[in-house]
Amino acid sequence: MTSAHPIPSFNLFGETTVFPDVVHCEQYFDRAAQHDWAISAHRHDQMAQLFVMDEGSAEVSLDGATRHLNTGWYLFVPPHVVHGFNFTRGSQGVVISFPTSVFLGLAGEGGQITSALSRPFLGQVTPEIGNLCSVLSTLFAGRGAFRAQSLVSSAQAILSLVAEASPVELGDGADDRLKRLDALIAAHMSEGWSARDYADALSITTGHLSRLCRNATGQGAAVYIEAAMMAEARRLLAFTRLQVSEVGYRLGFSDPSYFSKRFKAKEGLTPLAYKARFAPEV
Repeated sequence: MTSAHPIPSFNLFGETTVFPDVVHCEQYFDRAAQHDWAISAHRHDQMAQLFVMDEGSAEVSLDGATRHLNTGWYLFVPPHVVHGFNFTRGSQGVVISFPTSVFLGLAGEGGQITSALSRPFLGQVTPEIGNLCSVLSTLFAGRGAFRAQSLVSSAQAILSLVAEASPVELGDGADDRLKRLDALIAAHMSEGWSARDYADALSITTGHLSRLCRNATGQGAAVYIEAAMMAEARRLLAFTRLQVSEVGYRLGFSDPSYFSKRFKAKEGLTPLAYKARFAPEV
């Protein structure tokens, strides 16, 4: 039997290892040039991206629809959307990748920002967006004591400005129930809810919930829920002074050793080692 989900899902294009930083920033040349300026169709289940075109152009596929990204414009791509690019050679611009721990941190009351950023769209680069992207690029290359916090603040400022410009008009976006599931996970993460609890809250069966998650991401409900929890764990470990055991408790793990075991299995290193990566240099 062939896979029902042949479209690859990456953290960054071509990479399935743990997301390399709290936010990622790179030039088109860094990745597209290595693939003959063509990026094949793929998606990101736990990451949104912003593509800013400073010079050049690209033909873009978004869930099968074709769009064109031209000089002075940006493209916002939320999680789960299948996208691919054919860049003109030598195109110049920046790609900023936002893990969902940063992306969902904007939700606030009513989730208006996340609704505005629920679908892919094109927009013109304003001076404010352009300046913030330059600031983030500089911060990304730096090694300041509070680099991670500065990156997240800049990233969320960019996302807020992009959300204000959102026409929310391209593509069909993710199933509404998947967005409701994301909101429920964020609200009940500390309560140790199971896939059945989330299915009950959505008034669907656990089998239906798993099909919903699998259709969107290629992952079953339990894997999808755990991935969201580990994204929150990374945020708490990176940006708070909470002990590893307290992070586990906040995510519904009553046994700190089991939390450490699951974190290492998903991220490739222990929570303590991950937290040490973000300790200020002295």
